[in-house]
Amino acid sequence: MDVKDIFQYDWSYLLPEFIILGFATLLSLLDLFAGKRLGKQVIGWLSLVGVVLAAVFVFVNVNTLDKPYSYMADMIRIDDYGNAFKLLFLAGTSFALLISLSYLKKGDVQHSGEYYYLLLTGLLGAMVMASSADLITLFVGLELLSLSSYVLVGLRKKSLQSNESAFKYVVSGGIATAITLFGMSYIYGLTGTTHIYEISMRLAEAGMAGYQFLVYVAFAFLVVGLAFKISAAPFHMWTPDVYQGAPTPITAFLAVVSKAAGFSLLFRVVMISFFNVTDGVGRFFFQEGSLYLGLMAAASMIIGNTMALRQTNVKRMMAYSGIAQAGYLLVPFVPPTTLFFSEVIFYLFAYLLVSFGAFAVIMVVAQEQQTEDLKGFAGLYHRSPIMAVAMSIFLLSLAGIPVTAGFFGKFYLFMGALAQENYWLSAIMIVTSVISYYYYFGIIRQMYMRPGATEAQMRVPRGIWVFVLVMAVATVFFGAFPGLITDYVQTHFNPSFDFGNMLPPNFQ
Repeated sequence: MDVKDIFQYDWSYLLPEFIILGFATLLSLLDLFAGKRLGKQVIGWLSLVGVVLAAVFVFVNVNTLDKPYSYMADMIRIDDYGNAFKLLFLAGTSFALLISLSYLKKGDVQHSGEYYYLLLTGLLGAMVMASSADLITLFVGLELLSLSSYVLVGLRKKSLQSNESAFKYVVSGGIATAITLFGMSYIYGLTGTTHIYEISMRLAEAGMAGYQFLVYVAFAFLVVGLAFKISAAPFHMWTPDVYQGAPTPITAFLAVVSKAAGFSLLFRVVMISFFNVTDGVGRFFFQEGSLYLGLMAAASMIIGNTMALRQTNVKRMMAYSGIAQAGYLLVPFVPPTTLFFSEVIFYLFAYLLVSFGAFAVIMVVAQEQQTEDLKGFAGLYHRSPIMAVAMSIFLLSLAGIPVTAGFFGKFYLFMGALAQENYWLSAIMIVTSVISYYYYFGIIRQMYMRPGATEAQMRVPRGIWVFVLVMAVATVFFGAFPGLITDYVQTHFNPSFDFGNMLPPNFQ
């Protein structure tokens, strides 16, 4: 590519990424040179301003972009698919920043300036992942998110638990990265290209030319590497320790933003790359590939929900719940329907609301009781009725109880599985959801039916109080009117089953 070609692009579509990059750079310099003269809260609020500003320009792209726009030989592609995930990333990061403003006041994290702009670099990596149409840019975005997350998990330097979880995360992440690269090397060896849409055509040719076994090996290694990022079983072992040791807002960030970024890769890379592979009888993705993902979904739902039953630490319980949620989100892949994109986006949106709301309540209770165990929630209704009711709403949504956003999220996935005649996977969804009632209602039982150590009213920071209330109201509101989200997604992001020309033109 000639240097002069750079000036021929319309760079306005990349303004969200440029804004996040600019704010991360500016705030790191500001923190370096201003030092202690600048309040750390200022950096937090400026980070939030940058995220909101980037979200505004994503909405501008949504309303002005008629067809996908590519940069640098289509290595970066701005389309409806990427914009939908970017809005989830930006919303999740803004929520993490909001609860972090209260969390960092207790002084567990000494380098709070680094905390904020590392969140921005992690967000930038997720946004690059959502817009990548090439394995190279995809890997750059993946590593930018991963490296930022490793540091964020270990920022509580005086906490042995935080140091241990960061070390486990780095080791596990390094192994997952190596496995992902190994899968990518097979793909490049079979196709001679790193461009995802060209890979789709050439992998199909390689399969027909007698290299089916190598194609299957590439698929297996690539999915295993990405399964680590979404914390799907059996590649979930890092999740409980990391969730427990990380600062609570970072736990919420990993549970939602990092998981959603992993799914954005899984959709674009795995589905497109292997979509046209056939053995002459049927398509690999709709047969062997879907079965592989279906077994992973079933294992995640079963292991996540059953292991959560044994937990006494709330953050570890939420970690196993997150593993189960990854299993539910894999169900639409087995195989995909014409509505699977809107189903997954709605589920991630509902999960975004309840996860950040629940972790905000966990953060406040843990700070008051000086423990993250279930017993810290004992008598919460008497100390703070609003927090108890809000937490109940979040737990009911995670369990999939009607009149919550989580109910319709699971309902759409369940009906999609039935439409594809995946009765065995539908049955596992129902059974594991019923199992989850036990540990979700265990927290509710503690809040309402167990006496606490004290009856004194719990002091909740005003910002957290408002945040939790808004999340609870939104969970109920979108549970009552789910069509507001699904219709918006189908109108602006999914007008037909090409996801903004995400799939090859010959998709049937």
